[in-house]
Amino acid sequence: MQHIAMLIYPGFTALDLIGPQTAFSILEDTKIHLVWKTLDPITTDSGITLSPTATFDTCPEELEILFVPGGVAGTIAVMKDGEVLDFLAARAEQASYVTSVCTGSLVLGAAGLLRGYRATTHWAFREVLPLLSAERVDARYVEDRNRITGGGVTSGIDFGLRIAAKMRGEAAAQTAQLVMEYDPDPPFQAGSPESAPAAVVEGLRGRIAQPLAQAKEAAELAAVRW
Repeated sequence: MQHIAMLIYPGFTALDLIGPQTAFSILEDTKIHLVWKTLDPITTDSGITLSPTATFDTCPEELEILFVPGGVAGTIAVMKDGEVLDFLAARAEQASYVTSVCTGSLVLGAAGLLRGYRATTHWAFREVLPLLSAERVDARYVEDRNRITGGGVTSGIDFGLRIAAKMRGEAAAQTAQLVMEYDPDPPFQAGSPESAPAAVVEGLRGRIAQPLAQAKEAAELAAVRW
């Protein structure tokens, strides 16, 4: 049995977690732990509520995968939460893969787990990575030794299938992809700043200007811990 610990926390983005969690859940001989400080229900940034299945104390110490989802306000909060960062640093020592999707990589970085590693995150927050001593890569999926990071939100499905292939082989991952009927055909070519209309990109940059500044501040504070 291989154990997968997936951190959940108030205000994280549900799809960051659900994409890879669904891929992992289709694999045989795996046990997924949704981990938080307590077993109290957690509300995501879209209003969906999830219940943790393990606490920091009861989460297995030896893990195949340690995973962190992203978000915005909730993510910035846990970047400054010493209890969360200490938990991640401790479990990372015995995890086969230390991973994230979206701005979850900023949380890994705040825990000191991306120092000297190539990594990615949501495109709007990639400039924060160097503040966490990570090498910024503008990509949807980045693997550097046992650190694996995914880009924004929907990249979690690609990410989950890639890791499923590493764990169980391509046929198992392809089976998971088929079960999920993951065959994307988006209605618009607007899923990246390169393909989206310039006005849309600039509008979103304006909306995230303040959270981006807050994430940079949290990164600088986190670096003092190391």
